[in-house]
Amino acid sequence: MSAGVKPDPAAAWAFLEDSDPVCGAAEVEQAVARLAEAITARLAGAYPLVLAVMGGAVVFAGQLLPRLHFPLDFDYIHVTRYGAATRGGGIDWKVEPPQSVQGRAVLVLDDILDGGETMHAIRERLLAQGAESVQCAVLVEKRLARPRPMTADFVGLAIPDRFVFGCGMDAKGFWRNLPEIRAMKGT
Repeated sequence: MSAGVKPDPAAAWAFLEDSDPVCGAAEVEQAVARLAEAITARLAGAYPLVLAVMGGAVVFAGQLLPRLHFPLDFDYIHVTRYGAATRGGGIDWKVEPPQSVQGRAVLVLDDILDGGETMHAIRERLLAQGAESVQCAVLVEKRLARPRPMTADFVGLAIPDRFVFGCGMDAKGFWRNLPEIRAMKGT
């Protein structure tokens, strides 16, 4: 929700009722566990800097970080292409990457890899700031017919090309807090 707009609980409930389930909470939890194992196998010796992309990655990061049993540093960035819209726009950096990326192995956590433009911009910015390496982990990746400028290094779930929400992803500001992933009907 944008500043100054009064929340509308009835609209949020109606929105939820007009959606379809995509992945249940148990499936999401299993995906996070698999991701933690894969990330640990690859990065346990790297002492990486882990950056969560706010606000979508907050739920994913909260589920994943306790499962990573190796030393790491944690911080966040805030970049968006969507805002309250359902279609991506230009890259908007709200919180830039910290200077501590220089010389570090960096793992970026995000909720979704859609067209890949946002994550590509993040990766390019981190490398330009001197990161030794940049890998990304996403909870979900959409199955698209078109090519992306990049792929994720770690993917929890592959989902249909629909507008989804839950598990940190919102739709028009609604339902980031759902433990499952749902899709807007008609998308």
